Amino acid sequence: MKRGTFAKPAVVCRGLTKTYGSGHTQTRALRGVDLEVRAGELLMLVGPSGCGKTTLISIIAGVLEGESGECTVLDHDLMRLTQAQKTAFRAKFIGFVFQSYNLVPALTAAENVALPLLIHGVNRRSAQMSAHEMLEQVGLGGRGDTLPLDLSGGQQQRVAVARALIHKPALVVCDEPTSALDHRTGLALMELLSRVVLSGNRSLLVVTHDARIFSFAHRVAEMDDGCIVGVKESLATSTEARKEAVR
Repeated sequence: MKRGTFAKPAVVCRGLTKTYGSGHTQTRALRGVDLEVRAGELLMLVGPSGCGKTTLISIIAGVLEGESGECTVLDHDLMRLTQAQKTAFRAKFIGFVFQSYNLVPALTAAENVALPLLIHGVNRRSAQMSAHEMLEQVGLGGRGDTLPLDLSGGQQQRVAVARALIHKPALVVCDEPTSALDHRTGLALMELLSRVVLSGNRSLLVVTHDARIFSFAHRVAEMDDGCIVGVKESLATSTEARKEAVR
């Protein structure tokens, strides 16, 4: 997608706060976050460990409750939704790649990937076929019947990515998607995420410490001590730059 063609923001956070604990154990994870994610862009969120990145994306994805401020995602005011409404919202609109994968150990790779489709009422046979096709796209063709514990960390990460993409969500949120992958596999995975998500004019929000994948971003937002301290345009978002990175 060319620069300057984005529609209204997919995500708008204004003055968003989140506090854990109370009294002497109180920790202010978010201290009034202001952030926008445009429709159709790949935004990367960077910053030191413990600065609030995972808390922020978890609120945006509807996994955690925000405390105060504004968090509007895909025209839904998440601060006003009930838990049941938020669960339905996540199932329909959000794909989340957890850093810890969050695969169901008793289910095969294909069964894990098929879960979002089954939640949407797709019949089991069709969901399984789609899951195997999605696993093929992430380089795990032929491993659909394998249990998560029999896969490497990198393979489990790719199963988690396939599960996040299979229902074609409008917003995909990833927490360190390349952390368990070698250089080439990580770049190939980002190429896949970019192609699948952005070709559908969806949005992709990625938390990362991996500077090798910065070239895939349209913008990079820097976070520190619970606040967004700067957002800058990426210097290398051309197709040529991405191909060079994968080499």
